[in-house]
Amino acid sequence: MGGMGGIREMPGTIESEALATLHRVFGYETFRDAQEEVIEHVVAGGDAVVLMPTGGGKSLCYQIPSLVRPGTGIVVSPLIALMQDQVDALRALGVRAGFMNSTQDFDERRTVEAEYLAGELDLLYLAPERLRLDSTLDLLSRGKIAVFAIDEAHCVSQWGHDFRPDYLALSLLGERWPDVPRIALTATATRATHEEITQRLHMPQARHFVASFDRPNIQYRIVPKADPKKQLLGFLREEHAGDAGIVYCLSRKSVDSTAEFLSRNGIEAVPYHAGLDAGTRAAHQSRFLREDGLVVVATIAFGMGIDKPDVRFVAHLDLPKSVEGYYQETGRAGRDGLPSTAWMAYGLNDVIQQRKLIQLGEGDEAFRRRAAAHLDSMLALCETAQCRRGQLLAYFGQDPAPAGCGNCDTCLTPPETWDGTIAAQKVLSTVVRLQRERGQKFGAVQIVDILLGKRTAKVIQFDHDQLSVFGIGEELTEGEWRGVVRQLLAQGLLAVEGEYGTLVLTEASGSVLRREREVPLRKEPKKAVTSRSAGSSGKGERKAKTAVAELPEALLPAFDALRAWRAEQAREQGVPAYVIFHDATLREIVTVWPTSVSQLGGVSGVGEKKLATYGEGVIGVLAGLGGSSGAVSADPGTGSDDWPEMDAEPGPEPDDGWI
Repeated sequence: MGGMGGIREMPGTIESEALATLHRVFGYETFRDAQEEVIEHVVAGGDAVVLMPTGGGKSLCYQIPSLVRPGTGIVVSPLIALMQDQVDALRALGVRAGFMNSTQDFDERRTVEAEYLAGELDLLYLAPERLRLDSTLDLLSRGKIAVFAIDEAHCVSQWGHDFRPDYLALSLLGERWPDVPRIALTATATRATHEEITQRLHMPQARHFVASFDRPNIQYRIVPKADPKKQLLGFLREEHAGDAGIVYCLSRKSVDSTAEFLSRNGIEAVPYHAGLDAGTRAAHQSRFLREDGLVVVATIAFGMGIDKPDVRFVAHLDLPKSVEGYYQETGRAGRDGLPSTAWMAYGLNDVIQQRKLIQLGEGDEAFRRRAAAHLDSMLALCETAQCRRGQLLAYFGQDPAPAGCGNCDTCLTPPETWDGTIAAQKVLSTVVRLQRERGQKFGAVQIVDILLGKRTAKVIQFDHDQLSVFGIGEELTEGEWRGVVRQLLAQGLLAVEGEYGTLVLTEASGSVLRREREVPLRKEPKKAVTSRSAGSSGKGERKAKTAVAELPEALLPAFDALRAWRAEQAREQGVPAYVIFHDATLREIVTVWPTSVSQLGGVSGVGEKKLATYGEGVIGVLAGLGGSSGAVSADPGTGSDDWPEMDAEPGPEPDDGWI
């Protein structure tokens, strides 16, 4: 393509230049949602703070201004391990992109520096750590900068789950280059984080753009935790056999054991956490990006910036610490807009352990209060009897659909609620009796055993069978009592104390014991909701449920043939398959069934560079399948329809990419 200089010389308005670039380079006819407004503002020289969900097209909001404005777009990103893939994807589009980070040797870095100074780069990716070096600042001063893009801008928030100290220094960009527009982007931020981004990056004049946080293609489901590994295995076999996905656990030990369990049971899975050496982490990440159907079991050390569009599920085996973390992690599913699942197993131990970790953790009282508030919001999401998607949107300050979303477990199978006041009084009375009559404190297991009248060794040892509350709870099962305790903790009617997680009363407990307050509780579901495509299993049926949803059966062989061709191209070039074409683009190709390269150019996602590089190959694959017979015969309107040992992650080494 010889760079994007031709695009910059196009006559006409900002709007026409940006739209022409979108079509010529990226192969799309129109912008989505707020993209056009953001791009026009930045191209005109304005600063912007952009909140847009994962998969919402944030990258275009700085890539197109970098191509339209004179100079090089400087992208500040913490994603060292992914920069090579990001650059490869842009080069496949004909964009002159480069990066500078600690993975390069001296000669590679000098080459990139020379390209920048010669004006031969459209985009240059840098880690925030690089901007603390005088040599980097001096280099940037000697070239022409089109725009500064600060990606993953929530990393500036000291209260956030992905805080990066180096982001605090990025305010110098506006001071040193006051005439260069800046755009800060993030996929998740509450109003408070939004304000913190603006303040800490010194962007008081920035225009704010907040897109909808709704991801309607993701089905949100939370199931009661029983045997989480077996529950996960059943979920994968029944609904996502052969699909790529991410499983999150809170500890390294749990990551390793879960990956080993899945592998032993026929699910190809690899672990990822900060305790593995850098080479192993890089190899597992590379496999996930380049292979179909691999499952990564990871701590939160994995995932930021993962641009794999066909992640069909994200599963949590442990309760996330905040709604922000949960939303960002689940948002890594379904970036291509096709049906995907956010699945979580959640139970009493999650609540107890998270409360205990906050109480015993480091940090001052303000930090503990903030962590407790985050957890309270996460528990409210888990325990709600209303639409989960609506609760998520409300958390981020957006209006939910009044009738519910129709694609979360609470909408698909509305949970029953019941008056749990008497049950709550029984639990609280047991805690009172132990403390006042015996001077003792115990955890949930002992409380439930006493209520059920179980004469366990521990009950007999402490004479708890002599308590007046012994056996008064036989109307509920053990699982139901654990659900009551869990919900009392979530509602703040019980608290966790000390290293052993014993249960104690709160200030609010008295109102329940005095019968001044009713306690509505959610009934424990008898059977977990399954997804829209549940009921089938096995790799042979996977096509109808995931990437080719809505494709007529007659077109499936063509789709598979194009995927095989794409895989071969990706292997030859050493890039992830989605860099060639997304599944969504392949789906449109087989639906349209172009018989010439020019017809292929009308397919969404096929820009000029990709058309020139892959056009003949795609047409050749289709021709080898017998022309357009598949598309003609098919009706396009039909379609198939034990708490883990905790292990804190170490902070990142300088320029390590936050992996």
